Amino acid sequence: MPFEVQRYRAENAGMEIHHDKPRAGGAAANRAIPIIRQAIEEKEAARLIVGTGASQSEMVETLVQSSGIDWKRVEVFHMDEYVGLPLEHPASFRKWLHDHLVDKVGIEKAHYLSGEADDLDQECQRYASEIDRSPIDICFIGFGENGHIAFNDPHVADFQDPLAVKRVAMDEVCRMQQVGEGAFPDLESVPKEALTLTVPTLFGCEHLICTVPERRKAEAVRGALMGELTPDCPASIVRTHPRCWIYLDRDSSSRLDEEFLNSHREGG
Repeated sequence: MPFEVQRYRAENAGMEIHHDKPRAGGAAANRAIPIIRQAIEEKEAARLIVGTGASQSEMVETLVQSSGIDWKRVEVFHMDEYVGLPLEHPASFRKWLHDHLVDKVGIEKAHYLSGEADDLDQECQRYASEIDRSPIDICFIGFGENGHIAFNDPHVADFQDPLAVKRVAMDEVCRMQQVGEGAFPDLESVPKEALTLTVPTLFGCEHLICTVPERRKAEAVRGALMGELTPDCPASIVRTHPRCWIYLDRDSSSRLDEEFLNSHREGG
């Protein structure tokens, strides 16, 4: 029997559970496509923050294959980068965004946050000023295994952060996730610091589209949707956003209680 998509409400956020990672990613992209088109039609441009890495692959691939988006009128940003990592390194998020999206569709306005800048504080300020020029239409985001969003790990996440972009120390859980995803051969190879958009910058976007597949994210999903609203699970903030959609697969949703699901079923 085909898997039927399950739809819920988690506070302000819409939530869908799909059969697998490709379907969840495809659904997330299909939610975004009309928003991008509408922004271009109404404002002559769309501005996007695009999460990078394994959890976002199918979502970005669906965007790339979509028709009817004038990519020359789309401006993109990524949300984090390792300190000191060269652009050419396979784990560079700048490289990921360029290779998986920018180069494939011919985006002309792509902004990159450099962890190699001579003055990292100045680089954070420069990037923040580019983001602040006008509203961001969509932020595409995932949850880390420790509940982080971007590189706002629990020990550095601040829901009232006065900074828009900042330098952070990454915790060991986050660094081990990068090893597990194959970005680095071992923990020692993973940089200990990163530059990241802060929680208020992410939360300030007009729409949040969260794509969170795979069983290794199941505990983070449970904490984000069933736990307290707290920086101890930074992703918990997304459920309070007025225009947020969360896309899960059967694996990432596997730790959600049946009682929670029944009480949050859309239309229930």
